[in-house]
Amino acid sequence: MSSAPREDLERMRRIEALLDGDLGHLSVEDLLRALVTRLGAVLDVDTVAVLLLDPSGGHLIATAAQGIDEEVQQGVRIPLGAGFAGRIAAEKQPVILDDVTPATVHNPLLVRRGIRSLLGVPLLVEGDVLGVLHVGTLTPRRFTEEDAGLLQLVADRVALATRARSSQAERTAAAALQRSLLPAALPPVPGLGFDARYVPGEGQVGGDWYDVFELPSGRVCIVMGDVAGRGLPAAVTMGRLRTVFRAHALDVEDPAELLARVDQHVRFFEPSTLATALCAVLDPCRQRLRVSTAGHPPPVIARPGRASEVLDLRPDLPLGVDATLPRHVVEVDLHAGAAVCFYTDGLVERRDSDIDTGLELLRRAVRADAAEKVTAAVMAELVGREHAHDDIAVLALVVQDRPPADSVQSPL
Repeated sequence: MSSAPREDLERMRRIEALLDGDLGHLSVEDLLRALVTRLGAVLDVDTVAVLLLDPSGGHLIATAAQGIDEEVQQGVRIPLGAGFAGRIAAEKQPVILDDVTPATVHNPLLVRRGIRSLLGVPLLVEGDVLGVLHVGTLTPRRFTEEDAGLLQLVADRVALATRARSSQAERTAAAALQRSLLPAALPPVPGLGFDARYVPGEGQVGGDWYDVFELPSGRVCIVMGDVAGRGLPAAVTMGRLRTVFRAHALDVEDPAELLARVDQHVRFFEPSTLATALCAVLDPCRQRLRVSTAGHPPPVIARPGRASEVLDLRPDLPLGVDATLPRHVVEVDLHAGAAVCFYTDGLVERRDSDIDTGLELLRRAVRADAAEKVTAAVMAELVGREHAHDDIAVLALVVQDRPPADSVQSPL
């Protein structure tokens, strides 16, 4: 065997050892920093850099580097398709530069550092570009197709590890964010009882949320919502919408107008967002509930001595579809002992049955009882021992008695 094949086999062995070492516990950033440090020695190059595609898909962000650390320290951003790294990501192909000049690279740091030759390959997983891995030398070097093939093998392994760790980190962050945005405790309101349940679905966290808060007038605002999509983007959008609802509720207490204002916000600031939401405003003194829905399933109401009913609501458009159409309100009188169950669609939708079946099961499960017993009965009947495929949020409101008239500042 000639020396060249033996050298290639030795390099492959060292690369396998580099990638199969004690890196399993590291985060994405720490993993990439460890790899670029080791890779420089294995491939006998002076610089190594990893740039990852940002969430918008429009720029590559310098994430880890060896020999050109200032790329990361200065937050280098390369537009997709621009220069050396941008071209690699756009074309999803290796690129070799035998002569680095301002005309061939977008990042002037590469020229100022004195890099003479570059080899870069895309980080690909199932055809999707995650970023770019490139290596360089301070003396002229003619990288070969064999060098490119070897670096691509490394990049493929790095891409898989990066995708796996990024997905896990995103799931963890989304779950933590969602938990932090759900009310830590429901507000104590004289004459009312509340209880809530939240169960995350299988796989990625979604954008389901509920919120209950008192308004300056003493009335109570209840919001249930569901942002389309999964994972961290849905959870982040959910958090923003929750804040928007609370901000506008300081000025507007009509649930239809509140939904309209939030819809205008979505259409202007979040044009790619689609969400359903239900908004209800309760006057505890008069025991009157006003409800409006933006494509969200209607609540179920149970009164003592009467059959439970699904509230007949006009299903106005979801948020983010058309903010110019009018929204509607339904008023409901609630007396002592009445219970209202709000929920997200994960509670009533099943893959093997239609939503009407789920709504009927929910209607039968809701009884005029204490709030804790309402949520317990609903979850036992509609979830039982099943694993939820989608997120489920349930909120029960029970009217206990009529508080003093001076507990609110003005009539609804």
